[in-house]
Amino acid sequence: MTGLKSILSHSPSIVTRKTGNEYVLVPVTNNIADMNSVYTLNETGAFIWEHINGKRSVEDIIFALTKNYDIDRKNAESDVFTFIENLSKYLIIQ
Repeated sequence: MTGLKSILSHSPSIVTRKTGNEYVLVPVTNNIADMNSVYTLNETGAFIWEHINGKRSVEDIIFALTKNYDIDRKNAESDVFTFIENLSKYLIIQ
């Protein structure tokens, strides 16, 4: 289970491309892109994605989100944990 002290990283089987303020995530298996499973992240999702780097804790990411978007901690925490839960289902983060 993911907690505030958890440190997450991107799955090595995901290719990431930044387009403007968004990211496109493409799963790759055996050097073949699965174009039926492409994920697009909005600006907030892209911000969280950039902060998942194998070094920052979930708590660090929540703090950064509150400062960058001027939202309260409760909403930032909810957004980050929902994001993590959704991407974990598809093995995009570990």
